[in-house]
Amino acid sequence: MDFEITLLNLTLLCLAGFAAAAVDAIAGGGGLINLSAVLAAGVPPHFALGTNKFSGSFGSATSAYTFMRSGKVHIPLMKFTIPCTLAGSVIGVLTALKISQDFLRLIILVLVFATAIYTIAKKDFGSENKFTGLTKKNITQGCLFAFSLGFYDGFFGPGTGSFLIFLFIKIYGFDFTVAAGNSKVLNFVSNFASLVMFAVNGKIYYMLGIPIGLAMIAGARLGSKIAIKNGAKVIKPIFVTIALVLTLKLLLDAVR
Repeated sequence: MDFEITLLNLTLLCLAGFAAAAVDAIAGGGGLINLSAVLAAGVPPHFALGTNKFSGSFGSATSAYTFMRSGKVHIPLMKFTIPCTLAGSVIGVLTALKISQDFLRLIILVLVFATAIYTIAKKDFGSENKFTGLTKKNITQGCLFAFSLGFYDGFFGPGTGSFLIFLFIKIYGFDFTVAAGNSKVLNFVSNFASLVMFAVNGKIYYMLGIPIGLAMIAGARLGSKIAIKNGAKVIKPIFVTIALVLTLKLLLDAVR
């Protein structure tokens, strides 16, 4: 691969990874920062996706562990949704390695923007935990969105955490903090499954992924603690901001 590591670009990428993991732990969307930075550094697209998944797994594992220790993850629900996310992400990576990702951009653009607008319009969205229990209906809904977002995360990725947070609130009535905790667990599962598939196909640049991943551990610890301590008052505005920035990024990509 024609890419040269310099101290400057490695330092900048580690800083971007730290910021990405901190933001991702709070509201999702960190992949947008990290993937964009890796691509901007000149790493070819498939290697950028693989390296992003590899380093991102460091951050998502740290976030998931921190939220679980704080009791912000609904374990019974995870037993149903984790296998679905795993299956979806494997299929998503296999698809990403074979075809162009361009046709997804318009669909994702509309969905991300709609998510941001809905969250702004509904003032009490995610402000308190209204979860009343698992039912056959919401378990089925959860499995469907877990598979779909696992596929999307393996295929493309940016915004997965934000979508997960939104759907955990919308379907189950969780508050932002619990929704973020559950999303981090599924995010880690899809990241790990994706990185295994990219590794098998030789699409990870480890000399770049390892130092970025270590920086992301530190960022994820900081972001998780901020989210757990401050709840919706911090998560919601960052969530909306990330969704709008992602919308702008996808719109610019589509225009280009």
